[in-house]
Amino acid sequence: MTARFTLGIEEEFQLVDRRTGQLANRIVPVMEKGAAIFGDQIKPEMLQPTVELISEVYPDIAVARAETTRLRGLLAQTVASEGLALVSAGTHPSAHWADQLISPNPRYAELQEEFQDVGRSILIYGLHVHIGVQDHEISVALMNQLRTWLPHLLALTSNSPFWLGRLTGLKCYRGVVWRRFPRSGTPDTFPSYRDFDHYVQTLIASGCIDNAKRIWWDIRPHPFFGTVEFRACDMPATLDDVIGITALCQSLVARLYWLYKRNLSVHILPRNFIEENKWLAMRYGLDGEIVDFVQQRRLKMRDAIHELLDFVDDVVDDLGTRSDINYLRSLVDSPRGTGADRQIAVYQQTGSVYEVMRLLMEQTMRGIPVDTAV
Repeated sequence: MTARFTLGIEEEFQLVDRRTGQLANRIVPVMEKGAAIFGDQIKPEMLQPTVELISEVYPDIAVARAETTRLRGLLAQTVASEGLALVSAGTHPSAHWADQLISPNPRYAELQEEFQDVGRSILIYGLHVHIGVQDHEISVALMNQLRTWLPHLLALTSNSPFWLGRLTGLKCYRGVVWRRFPRSGTPDTFPSYRDFDHYVQTLIASGCIDNAKRIWWDIRPHPFFGTVEFRACDMPATLDDVIGITALCQSLVARLYWLYKRNLSVHILPRNFIEENKWLAMRYGLDGEIVDFVQQRRLKMRDAIHELLDFVDDVVDDLGTRSDINYLRSLVDSPRGTGADRQIAVYQQTGSVYEVMRLLMEQTMRGIPVDTAV
């Protein structure tokens, strides 16, 4: 396998008071303190209780795991000095978006003016995974196929069952909030990179966007990095979940690339079919069903994910991702389920949102060496 399939990971963390678990509008002091430590590897988002941790380009999953562990511990130590903790989840169990402050940045002020309450209510947290694909033509061809598995990735990472203090009945409420934005959700297919670029340039020329980064689909060819970027996932519960999903994204890209080089591909689904399955993933997570529109059958989401893991099996040893893919198999089969399932279980047992917050803070630091996490 000659292609490198490098890795990049972007994690959006909640900033919470480490005693109460409540969101804290403290990104300004965190950025001031963290600038000398992290440089460009941390940045604010639209709302102040958010810090994004941005990786370097990693050559393989082993380096990704080691560096993500180190950086998460270092960031936890930095925010702890401000009386804060990190939380890894797609939504906060009790916070209200109207209580949060906008980060002081002209770009965010511009977005707030354009999107109004749609922008102000974006109190959600996601994981973005970049896989290196330098050839633009191949990246579009792969994106067309990769769209099929966005619901599977969403089910695996579902970790946002609460919104505004309510247990919503959905495993991924973050997806409901995010779909209000324009140019979000599942992209249509593009016959070639030229067609994709024509779409982008038309939006820029017409004043709809100022650059291609304002196309916020669940998956996209990144306009500047030479990657395919997966953007559908909730922020998962644990470090192991993050690394497992990253390994799966890399394995999927590598498997489809192998097929592409042999003039082979998988069936490309229309966007509306993928959106049907995405809804099932948002509503039920691992506990639901999914529709195989190619073979005209319904199957359990867990079975569908096992089929996905079987599909990538031929490349995982070359990539060094065997143990991470096996971890996902265990997660799928475990009665503990995803982060959403764990949050719901604690809430049903205790009736306490605070106990849910304690779980989230603990899970976020699980696997991080104690001496690096104050």
